Amino acid sequence: LKTGDLGKIDEEGFIYIVDRKKDLIISKGINIYPREIEEVIYKLEAVEAAAVIGVKDVHADEEVVAFIQVKDGMDLDEKTVREYLKKNLANFKIPKSIYFAEELPRNATGKVLKRVLKEQIKDKI
Repeated sequence: LKTGDLGKIDEEGFIYIVDRKKDLIISKGINIYPREIEEVIYKLEAVEAAAVIGVKDVHADEEVVAFIQVKDGMDLDEKTVREYLKKNLANFKIPKSIYFAEELPRNATGKVLKRVLKEQIKDKI
């Protein structure tokens, strides 16, 4: 059965979905799972929505890039996000760039459209 999901099996035989194969970021030969980074970002109280993508740089490597939508009436800045991520993630998982958006693009079911974000950002890296 091919679902496009990436998973792992623990010592007890339980299966966990880690991320989507198409979303996997490979940076300097290391696999980075966007969902892991997104889950950490979502722990910040001011975050309404977050999306992490990989964007190819000039060396054909992928850079980690985060997009964050802040909850109405709340404030959040890049410095605060970076400090929090440094405490909770390995350095190679910390996004090279963090962008704030009033709203993230979504499909009819509410899922964030990462391909749209990749198109918006591809010329900035």
